[in-house]
Amino acid sequence: MAATSAVPTAPLQTSGVAPDAARRRRKKSERRFQSPADVIVFVVLCLGAFTMLLPLVWMLSTSLKTQENVFALPPQWIPKPAEWSNYLRVWEAGPLLHGIVNSAIVSLTVITVGTVTSCFAAYAFSKMRIPGKNALFLALLGGIMIPFPALMIPTFMLFSKIGWVDTLLPLIVPGLFGNLMMVFFLRQYLMSVPDSLIEAAVIDGANHPQIFWRIVLPLIRPAIAAQVILWFMGTWNDYLGPIIYLNSENVHTLQLVIANFNATYAVETDYPLIMAASIIALVPVLAVFLVFQRQIIESIALTGNKG
Repeated sequence: MAATSAVPTAPLQTSGVAPDAARRRRKKSERRFQSPADVIVFVVLCLGAFTMLLPLVWMLSTSLKTQENVFALPPQWIPKPAEWSNYLRVWEAGPLLHGIVNSAIVSLTVITVGTVTSCFAAYAFSKMRIPGKNALFLALLGGIMIPFPALMIPTFMLFSKIGWVDTLLPLIVPGLFGNLMMVFFLRQYLMSVPDSLIEAAVIDGANHPQIFWRIVLPLIRPAIAAQVILWFMGTWNDYLGPIIYLNSENVHTLQLVIANFNATYAVETDYPLIMAASIIALVPVLAVFLVFQRQIIESIALTGNKG
């Protein structure tokens, strides 16, 4: 019987090209446009991105102008000279720091605690055997259909009777119980997770908290990141809630401070100061997006691959 030839263990090389170099060439070729339609789509997306970024660029440009140059014709996209002192004046023009601190307290508290409760609720509605859970979930979804103006007066009267008006508690406490849209999104996300995975963990002796932290949480982490960004943006930029419950200047959130800037300095046409405050308010949202952008892309990719 002929001896079996040995299987080579060294990596194969083609035409004298190293594997890493061949891999890089293959990746470059994959990045190239495959058809004219790809070029058209790319150009359209670039135009759309440019259109969306144009107001942001104008806001940044205005924040670095003098009051006279704001109305200059033709418009100056690159201010000459750049007035960086606008970002120093804005801290003296109003309680901007207090607004940032108050908004941070509200947003971080609500997002941290509310995300945990939302995840637990989504897991319970999707994987736990609870009598009447579907009816309860539909009843909660029905609450979304109630417009907020119909709830403003009753909720204000409630918080007024318990002494929470002119404090941050009306903005914090309701969010600690979770976000219904986040619960709905995570529940739908978890419905695609096989029940056999949870049942196998139960057979192995794991309880529900262990199953959630060790199995479910790593699976829904991208979806959580996407929802956290949306919720943070809504909480950080909230204006209606603070203007209803907050009166004293020391508890104003950032959006109320900027609104006061607009009411005070727009009359004086000091738009650079208003735009500088708006840029400062935008930085935390942009930072959160940059931190979680990988998870957002993973969430979109995983959602697209399901089914």
